Amino acid sequence: MSGERREWRRLARTFYWQIRRELWEHRALWVAPLAVAAFAVIVHLGTSLTASDAGRAAALADPARAGEFMTHYSAMTGVTVVTGLVVGVLYSLGALQGERRDRSILFWKSLPVSDRMTVLSKAAVPLVVIPLIVFPIVVVASGLMLGLQSLVWSLDGFDPRPLWARVDLPFLWLALLYGLPFMALWNAPFYAWMLLVSAWSRRVAFLWAAAPFAAILMVEHLALHHTPAHWLLERRIGGGVLQPYSANGEGVVWIERLSDLDPARIYTLPGLWIGVLIAAGLLYAAIRIRRSRTPN
Repeated sequence: MSGERREWRRLARTFYWQIRRELWEHRALWVAPLAVAAFAVIVHLGTSLTASDAGRAAALADPARAGEFMTHYSAMTGVTVVTGLVVGVLYSLGALQGERRDRSILFWKSLPVSDRMTVLSKAAVPLVVIPLIVFPIVVVASGLMLGLQSLVWSLDGFDPRPLWARVDLPFLWLALLYGLPFMALWNAPFYAWMLLVSAWSRRVAFLWAAAPFAAILMVEHLALHHTPAHWLLERRIGGGVLQPYSANGEGVVWIERLSDLDPARIYTLPGLWIGVLIAAGLLYAAIRIRRSRTPN
């Protein structure tokens, strides 16, 4: 039993250092979301500084405009999350191709790290690491936004306490924590497909990744004159946000309170777990392909 425990510890330590290596080599994984969130904070500060006293008073006096106070916070959260998704896509497209292009694949294969460990550690970056990066960035940025806005209000002679009553940061953070794991699992087939293409293609991985979908859509539109594949792809791409953050996943009524969160619904969707199974098959194929690939 002790031998098995030591082996698990060794694997966990190796996996940890694989993740650390990815963060060292791909600093955009955390720099890009941080930069976008910082820009959103600056824009919010500028908006607070230029807001008129009459505008603030009118917004505070009208209960129907209470949601306006959350607009910048929700927008900052949205663009930061989208940036994380885009960074995850770009990382996945180059993760395995890059080590062949710079011929470091021979070096990494000389280490006691299996192809399975390598591919799974790279898959963990968009699925686990990026959400873990995005969440604290959003928490800190939104707290900083509220603090700066409160300071501006105080300097202008406004009591910031009504602002605090209208900016529900705990709900924002909980909603993000509720949705990030779902988005990662929902998008897992895309990340796995891109890792597979990255393991196989020698160059222009993006074109190879997009080509099958583009061909299917072109044939569907031009020859068959109906669009079920287009509809399925559109729902898959948008489902990561629509399913957790809209009523019944339809995108008509967006959630506004804790009672709207329904993890039992979203985490039991068949499409979620079918996608996870597809992602597992694609990652298995990526592992097998990496074993036979040589430097470009």
